Amino acid sequence: MKINSNGLSFEVLVDEPAQAPPVGTVLLTMGLGMQLVAWPDAFIQALLQAGYRVVRYDNRDIGLSSHLDVLGKPSMPWQLVKHKLGFNMAHPYTLQDMADDALGLLDALGVDKVHLVGVSMGGMISQRLAATAPQRVLSLTSIMSSSGAPGLPGPAPEVARAMMHAPASTDPTDVVASTLNLFQLIGSPGFRDDAAHLRDRLMAGVTRSYHPEGVLRQTLAVMSDTERHTLLPRITCPTLVIHGTADPLVPLACGQDTAQRIPGARFHAIEGMGHDWPPAVLPIWLGLLLPHLAAAR
Repeated sequence: MKINSNGLSFEVLVDEPAQAPPVGTVLLTMGLGMQLVAWPDAFIQALLQAGYRVVRYDNRDIGLSSHLDVLGKPSMPWQLVKHKLGFNMAHPYTLQDMADDALGLLDALGVDKVHLVGVSMGGMISQRLAATAPQRVLSLTSIMSSSGAPGLPGPAPEVARAMMHAPASTDPTDVVASTLNLFQLIGSPGFRDDAAHLRDRLMAGVTRSYHPEGVLRQTLAVMSDTERHTLLPRITCPTLVIHGTADPLVPLACGQDTAQRIPGARFHAIEGMGHDWPPAVLPIWLGLLLPHLAAAR
């Protein structure tokens, strides 16, 4: 369904549990360049079976939500030079704008209080929402994300290069091949995904929507969000932080720092997990998440 929020149109999918009424609503926010279809079906079904309404959406500038091409295509090399030299980066919108997007979706759906679950950039957006609208948040789960604090380690060099490498063409086969190369670098060494399964998932996303300019603008929103760590002590809801010990994109220290800055947050490191969600890691996620949600109800 389409829902208007913050002056934009968002593609939203709401799944209702078999039992009525639901025990709560979980808002799932995906990471950089990823669409709502990236959430694994098994993950969704487990939440539904536990009695939760599940809300997924495409972030702005990606998937079937509003594309903001009117804001122009960023010059990433120049912005990266500015970032390295410590100058302010130009950003067409902010992660707080994206948190406000999510808040508007909750308003449109009539959801008063929500459990937030976000991965990577989605964790950053969820952190901002929990800090700036605490009255609307029952719990926060931040997965493979970061506080954004100065001095934290960044991506491994080979990962950074792969993220800047454009596909050979916009043909879906070339786009998937390029994305597969990146996932091979950031994937979980302890939970390797089946290559054919991963390729099928990526192809489904690319054929649904492919919008690389939106990914660039989202990247600038992440890189320019340099003050989020100062907001984290404001978070008052029960918080769970999950991170992989083998994450080469957002290293383990980023998750540890996030948990240390949020009062009372619980931190759990998953041995051998990288920056992805292969099927074998989902039972571990759910084993941590479901008790966390139940305790926060």
